[in-house]
Amino acid sequence: MERRILLRLFLLAAMLAISVPLTAQQDTWVGNWKLNLAKSKFEPANLAPKSQDIKQEAVAGGGVKSTVDGVDAQGKRIHTELTTMFDGKPSEVKGAPDANTTRVYKRIDNRTYEYVQSVSGKPTTTVRSVVAADGKTRTVTTSGKNAQGQTVNNVAFFDRQ
Repeated sequence: MERRILLRLFLLAAMLAISVPLTAQQDTWVGNWKLNLAKSKFEPANLAPKSQDIKQEAVAGGGVKSTVDGVDAQGKRIHTELTTMFDGKPSEVKGAPDANTTRVYKRIDNRTYEYVQSVSGKPTTTVRSVVAADGKTRTVTTSGKNAQGQTVNNVAFFDRQ
């Protein structure tokens, strides 16, 4: 009887030891995010979107699928999709306003990733996404030049939904 209790305690401890590191490694950017325009800053300001919602899902093997829906600065609806594996290879952005848009993603840690966006093979912007320690907000900083050659310096704030 005592042996069974010890065995059960050992198994329970082993299960906890395995599950805690797995939980700690989960990418916190996975989930639904809504752009907070009041806190965000876009340069040039006339290119600020009117709305933006991001849905990010984990992909088997350590990747992420990102779906963005919103309304751009001109009032046009946008819908883009991308699936990437953080493997240093370009991933196509389906539905991007500029043809032949790709991104190369780099995972920094479970709260941060970065990507370089290119249009027709030419790098345009670098984007860094950081989820706050409490997991409730996210800051996305974009710098570089857009496909039209305009300098871009954006700091967009998102709230978890």
